[in-house]
Amino acid sequence: MRPHIAVIDDDEKITALLRRSLAFEGYEVTTASDGAEGLKLIAQKAADLIVLDVMMPKMDGWEVCRRLREAGIVSPILLLTAKDEVSDRVKGLDLGADDYLVKPFALEELMARVRALLRRRPERTDEGGQFRFEDLVMDVDAREVARGDRRIELTAKEFDLLHLFMQNPKRVLSRDLIMERIWGYDYSGESNVLEVYVAMLRQKLEENGEKRLILTVRGAGYVLKGDG
Repeated sequence: MRPHIAVIDDDEKITALLRRSLAFEGYEVTTASDGAEGLKLIAQKAADLIVLDVMMPKMDGWEVCRRLREAGIVSPILLLTAKDEVSDRVKGLDLGADDYLVKPFALEELMARVRALLRRRPERTDEGGQFRFEDLVMDVDAREVARGDRRIELTAKEFDLLHLFMQNPKRVLSRDLIMERIWGYDYSGESNVLEVYVAMLRQKLEENGEKRLILTVRGAGYVLKGDG
């Protein structure tokens, strides 16, 4: 069965371009011209990937993203944004988006992002069980995380990232390894998406003043370690 990609964008030229290009690559493509229509589209037919424009009339992409995640939709979301401000990228990621691409973009790069987001690694999606590191507990089957008695709400990508750390406690994980395991390919050196996610994850894990568990190893990567 061909992967189904839903494109939600009010720009007719971009929508037409993506419909043709994605269909040429063998994907099934459906489109919506605004956020409300996009929500109805995905409710009617589950999407394997959602390409979502941020700046749209009636309902912007951030609101669409929030509603999809609140509805339990876990499909990867690729945001298209005309804004390159860090705060805008962080907002989208924090609402549950998996990746972002700034307009104007190269079609080849968008296709690479699509292929990467459609990849599924069994260790991230199928492996069950419970992991514990100091006072941090992760239940993979229930997709729940707690620190002591405090439950921590994570986005899908934050959960995947923490899962990787919990699988490899006290092991320094390089940036390249993390990018390959979580995003499926190596981002360009200009992207700080990993740093943004680590910062958001730390903020949630340390919300009540708990000690830092995810440490930066300068020039090497990151490590889940208990002496932070």
